Amino acid sequence: MTTQVTARRSFPFLRIAVGLQTLTIFLQATSAGLLLTASYGQTLHGVGARVMYAASMLYLLAAVLAWKPGGGSPRPILYASGFLVLASAQVVLGVAHVPSVHLPLGVLMFGLSVLALARS
Repeated sequence: MTTQVTARRSFPFLRIAVGLQTLTIFLQATSAGLLLTASYGQTLHGVGARVMYAASMLYLLAAVLAWKPGGGSPRPILYASGFLVLASAQVVLGVAHVPSVHLPLGVLMFGLSVLALARS
């Protein structure tokens, strides 16, 4: 009887990209609180939105690089693509000033990003 062990490959660039995305989403929540209390909150939140969107694109790039040249699973590409869609919706909702959907979506994104970080 033979036992087959599947080794889990490590892709540090992918883990760093997910960690960066998680951090930027957390900082967006912090800057959202500053919108209520500080004059510079709106500027900080706007800049943070661009950084968070770039982090989501970096996550997608890292997922593709871990899959194609790295020989990893294509599953992270699905997750990263989903995050990019959510980030796009988040930006649109923020620009349109729809906080009733924008805020819960941000909380959902943070939770999903923490989950993706734990899985990477």
